[in-house]
Amino acid sequence: MGSLEVNAAAGRGMGVETVDGHLVEEVPIANNFSASAGAGGMESNMRNHHEVGNGLNGMNGVNGANGVNGVKKRKTIPLPLEVGTRVLCRWRDGKLHPVKVIERRKLSSGPEDYQYYVHYNEFNRRLDEWVKLDQLELESVEPDEGEKFEEKAGGLKMTRHQKRKIEETHAEEGHEDFDPASLREHEEFTKVKNISKIELGRYEIDTWYFSPFPPEYNDCNKLFFCEFCLSFVKRKEQLSRHMRKCDLKHPPGDEIYRQGSLSMFEVDGKKNKIYGQNLCYLAKLFLDHKTLYYDVDLFLFYILCECDDRGCHMVGYFSKEKHSEEGFNLACILTLPPYQRKGYGKFLIAFSYELSKKEGKVGTPERPLSDLGLLSYRGYWTRILLDILKKHRGNVSIKELSDMTAIKTEDVISTLQSLELIQYRKGQHVICADPKLLDKHLKAAGKGGLDVDASKLIWTPYKEQGG
Repeated sequence: MGSLEVNAAAGRGMGVETVDGHLVEEVPIANNFSASAGAGGMESNMRNHHEVGNGLNGMNGVNGANGVNGVKKRKTIPLPLEVGTRVLCRWRDGKLHPVKVIERRKLSSGPEDYQYYVHYNEFNRRLDEWVKLDQLELESVEPDEGEKFEEKAGGLKMTRHQKRKIEETHAEEGHEDFDPASLREHEEFTKVKNISKIELGRYEIDTWYFSPFPPEYNDCNKLFFCEFCLSFVKRKEQLSRHMRKCDLKHPPGDEIYRQGSLSMFEVDGKKNKIYGQNLCYLAKLFLDHKTLYYDVDLFLFYILCECDDRGCHMVGYFSKEKHSEEGFNLACILTLPPYQRKGYGKFLIAFSYELSKKEGKVGTPERPLSDLGLLSYRGYWTRILLDILKKHRGNVSIKELSDMTAIKTEDVISTLQSLELIQYRKGQHVICADPKLLDKHLKAAGKGGLDVDASKLIWTPYKEQGG
């Protein structure tokens, strides 16, 4: 390290660090720098800045002729950090990950007394969260996105198990059907989670996304839900009082399916408007892409429950329009986080197709699908179609596959195309079902989850009910 030359002419307390006479970086030094006082004589008036680095190591005083030995560069970070700043943040795995500051909020008067709402570049938006300053690696601060920051981030390696676990739980964004302007508007409006946690039954659940609860709940970090009627309150004692009065032990609808401890209830949004609206508020906390429907009169909700001696506890649901001109057999689908990875999502998809079969129609889910919903549907279509192709003797057409499964022909074609099992010859699609290739794809698709026993379904289509 070269000498530290004080810029006395400027009179602004700035120094120039040189190596072999070449300028490396301007370094702020003390305004009142006393040679006789040594290190103890340094005073900095930069109250709103954070200095990172190792400081002036080994400095016993200043001698104009000999200079200062052991001086290392100090990087001054203005605080609070600006929205848009890119930095490394320590996540729950104890490792640093690249983030972007989405928002900030002041806790008290000091410049360091801020919290920052950050988006982890490697993960889905559902992991966005408020963090404190001490979780941020300020030496990595970059005001603009650039190669230098990405190189730092690229040096952070995860084990294969960590990467698989994150990818399974936090898959692709699922915004393919948004145009750029709509996506920007959506992300701006929903960029900060307003509710961090909910309590539902015996579970406390971390939320994933913004949900437009009424304004009086804007100051709530946690909401408490009645697991039967889905009323929500701000405090635990309010929920306790409500539970003593609530006489529901299951969703307010008709039970249309029971198999073992599983039950499915059909809830008419017109007959149970408050329940339907509360369900939408709840679901939006875990669905990024969906518009919240305030007019629930047009929808039927199918609530899947685990039943015990205390009642029927919701594990997930799907909704569908009563009258869909596009032939949609599902509008929204959600398995609550505590019940995921148990096959319930696949069960809900299969159940929606059983309803379509009862109606004598083919169906398809409303787009756009959520990220996890898209993965589930791809898996369901693959397993159902390949299982038929494997067992079927002789040729089978796309139309026949659609009629047997109630899967729309477009979904049949796109699934087989993605598996490279279909070709377009002489103006028509031809299925190429090599047995070994079918086995390979079936193995990759994984298990089908819980089966729907159609004989246990006691249900009349809405139109036949006089709707």
